[in-house]
Amino acid sequence: MNHVSDVPEQPPPFVQFGPEVLTGAWETVPVSAVKEFTESWNDLPADGHLPTDVPYRFRRYSTFRLAAGGLERLPHTAFFQDADVNAVNGGVHRMFAPLEDSVAAGPVLSAIVTTLYERIPGSTAGIDTCGVHQIRVVATADAEGNPAPEGVHQDGHHYVGQVLIQRDNVRGAESILYDLERRPVHRAVLREPFETILLDDRRVLHGVTPVTPAADSRAGVRDMLLVDFFPGPHR
Repeated sequence: MNHVSDVPEQPPPFVQFGPEVLTGAWETVPVSAVKEFTESWNDLPADGHLPTDVPYRFRRYSTFRLAAGGLERLPHTAFFQDADVNAVNGGVHRMFAPLEDSVAAGPVLSAIVTTLYERIPGSTAGIDTCGVHQIRVVATADAEGNPAPEGVHQDGHHYVGQVLIQRDNVRGAESILYDLERRPVHRAVLREPFETILLDDRRVLHGVTPVTPAADSRAGVRDMLLVDFFPGPHR
């Protein structure tokens, strides 16, 4: 008897989609709310956990429970990754400023998280919690910005959504996905706001090339929203 057909076939370990998927999720949301959401990246504190004298990365972080009526904000906590998945800051409880209340409770974030959850490339059984990172990487003529100083890595979660908010006057930032033997399987430069890569963090590794200012520019920025999905400790 052939039992091969009895084994459920896994979906591909990642999916990339254009901005229309997310922007279509908030068609009834006021334009002012979307503007407030994207402009909140202008008020991110410096990441104090980078081994550089001048900060080039700015961020906020909060966790949420995926509730039936939307997102339920959880008590603020440090962000932690094991040393085996983060060679730079692994094993360190990193405390970042929380998301602003208007962002955390706003309709845009809720729509993004819900839409990503619906498109997770795998089983969502037990996945009831997410961590949300707002990150800005700045590149100047004197110093490039490094979106992933840990290099090729995994985040230590079940699934990760990478959403571009904006890239302004920058070059680089090529997202590269690898199989578990570190062979490249996908390359992409996110260029349009709300263009997204959603991946199974247990089945692929990922990295991002450095960011440099565009030609004839002294500085540029790349803003990202990262959403980590995982089973919460409250289960």
